[in-house]
Amino acid sequence: MSTVTADSFKTGFLPTWCPGCGDFGIWMSLKEALAKLGIGPDDGLLVYGIGCHGNMYDWMNIYGCAGLHGRALPLAQGAKLANHTLPVIVVSGDGDCLGEGGNHFLHAAKRNPDLTVIIHDNQVYGLTTGQASPTAKPGFKTKSTPEGVVDEPINPLTLAIISGATFVARGFAGDIPGLTQLTMQAISHKGFSVLDILQPCVTFDKVHTYGWYRQRLYTLEKEGYVPNHKIQAIEKAMEWGDRIPIGILYKEEKPTSEDREPALAGGPLVKAFIGGEQREELLKEFI
Repeated sequence: MSTVTADSFKTGFLPTWCPGCGDFGIWMSLKEALAKLGIGPDDGLLVYGIGCHGNMYDWMNIYGCAGLHGRALPLAQGAKLANHTLPVIVVSGDGDCLGEGGNHFLHAAKRNPDLTVIIHDNQVYGLTTGQASPTAKPGFKTKSTPEGVVDEPINPLTLAIISGATFVARGFAGDIPGLTQLTMQAISHKGFSVLDILQPCVTFDKVHTYGWYRQRLYTLEKEGYVPNHKIQAIEKAMEWGDRIPIGILYKEEKPTSEDREPALAGGPLVKAFIGGEQREELLKEFI
């Protein structure tokens, strides 16, 4: 049995992201996390949304599926239902996951399927050249908001916590070792795991740069924070400005949607044998 390394996920194609894009850090951290967890190219599934993040599909040697814009979560839930022993990871963007896919995000969180959702959060729609995304902060000037954003932003962390996610964390694309550890913990958690990653867009966001974040970020774990209280987690999630927390904000153990599904009690559906007579009986139920 060969050892899984980050190089196990090479495809022979090189990324086409802009030089310095935060997506590189997320990509490298994900490969390292999978390798350290022993999840190889044949051992898991990545479901991609539409956006710059979704281009990772071409340079990630692991089973993958690209969904429609905002529809990565329904695909991932279907795959998990078919084979609930398979690690399923959603690679999404702040626009893809919280704009077009916002409704799916809410309902997935409340059901608590055993999925990991990695959000590339850069406050812009980068693939369509820099319009404001749902997480864009007031005053942020983009192509679609030349005088500055006037709407209040969606906070992925507070939304995840109040909707029922059982693992909620924030990472930084400029801290690959720290992000690798957070990614490993998110994947290892049994339940709906949300990892919101602050990802500088070096082309369309000249405000929230690597330097801007490094001056403000602090690690919750180093301050003795314990991620087991929802109200405290929400308060931490709302910190933004001179101090921005990264790390695990909230975590709890809770039955997953797969645990509550009687049809999975006998094992993964993909391994279930349905004979001709069984099919006929099933069809009669719907006639």
